[in-house]
Amino acid sequence: MKDYSRTKKILLTASRLILMIAFLYFFICSLSFLSDSFRILGGKNVGNLFENSELLKNPVVGLMLGVLVTVLLQSSSTSTSIIVGLVSAGTAKVQYAIPMIMGANIGTSVTNTIVSFTQVGNREEFKRAFACATVHDMFNWLTVILLLLLEVIFSPLEKITGAIVENNNRSNDTGVSNPDFLKALTSPFTKKIIKLDKKILKSWGLGDGKYVNATSLLKTHCKDDDKNVLEVCPYLFAHLGPEGQNIADVYIGLILLVISLCMLTGCLIGMVKCLNALLGEEVKGFIEKVINRDIPIKGLGWLTGYIFIVLGAVITILVQSSSVFTSTLTPLAGAGLISLERAYPMTLGSNIGTTTTSLLASLADADSSHFKEALQIALVHLFFNIFGILIFFPIPAMRWPIPMANTLGRVTAQFRWFSLVYLVCM
Repeated sequence: MKDYSRTKKILLTASRLILMIAFLYFFICSLSFLSDSFRILGGKNVGNLFENSELLKNPVVGLMLGVLVTVLLQSSSTSTSIIVGLVSAGTAKVQYAIPMIMGANIGTSVTNTIVSFTQVGNREEFKRAFACATVHDMFNWLTVILLLLLEVIFSPLEKITGAIVENNNRSNDTGVSNPDFLKALTSPFTKKIIKLDKKILKSWGLGDGKYVNATSLLKTHCKDDDKNVLEVCPYLFAHLGPEGQNIADVYIGLILLVISLCMLTGCLIGMVKCLNALLGEEVKGFIEKVINRDIPIKGLGWLTGYIFIVLGAVITILVQSSSVFTSTLTPLAGAGLISLERAYPMTLGSNIGTTTTSLLASLADADSSHFKEALQIALVHLFFNIFGILIFFPIPAMRWPIPMANTLGRVTAQFRWFSLVYLVCM
């Protein structure tokens, strides 16, 4: 009887673990669909935003533009790559692109806030989840307010990165590519649902006119293994696009948005339930203590936060998405497994990790006449985040984003309608 009970318990735990991994997998896929839906809905409007070069001379307009483009694309990696492309093409000067790069940091945290809404049913969990989601916002806004003001007056980022670029005459012969292990895992499923033409997306973003007559972002003219062009591409939404029912992109984007939000919500609820079922109160308490405690070596406890910054940066480089990483932290914080004090350094690390995309994008066209400027704006992205961390992390009293996010968490837990106001206004 004991053996039967033990076997049953092992099988139940194993099935819950498998279910948990499945929920996590489809949760990450839903974030990909959410990002694609915003890209489709943004369409050519992304490129139109960059057309008025006179407006870009205003740093506040440039900042808001960076925020808006990143919200539309739901990817700071994509928006910063577009900004680097604009500089590389000579469309935008480094001076005017700096506020846009700053704005891109802010826009990427919208996904975290949306994810936190899935725990709105439990006040305590929602408080923790919303605080974890918005600590990213608080850090980004505080850093932007301070550094944008300094940049307008003294131009430290432009001068420092300019000096680095001038002293570095090496060309890009390394052939380094961006590691993207996450996409390798999720693309077998996501590519069966939808494919976007990245060339059209980038062209519309740069406004170069190459694909000005394209009417859809959906991938068309796919080829089989024998290089023959297929009548309809082998993914689900192709039957709604130009090769199928020819439904307008705006409707396809809305359909995908609804599917992704339903999928995201369902997966998160499943993840939280599986997590609570897998972890008893004793195990949960043990994990909380292990993750949230400092290094148990006298005099080295202060290093713990920096280790988690490095961990956040490495994971973000590997998954190539700060949104995916920080959105995964949000339900864990809501469940009480990770404290805000521990999530904060990992979020800062993810900000560093996401800068690798813009750096590699700048190195992609080493023969460009504006190569140095493109590399410079990519370095601005890196140094902007490094300076922000140096200001708002080493000194505990300067970790203002933590109490600010905690306050927001308490307010939204008490007045849940405020979370919607925050999402719309921020």
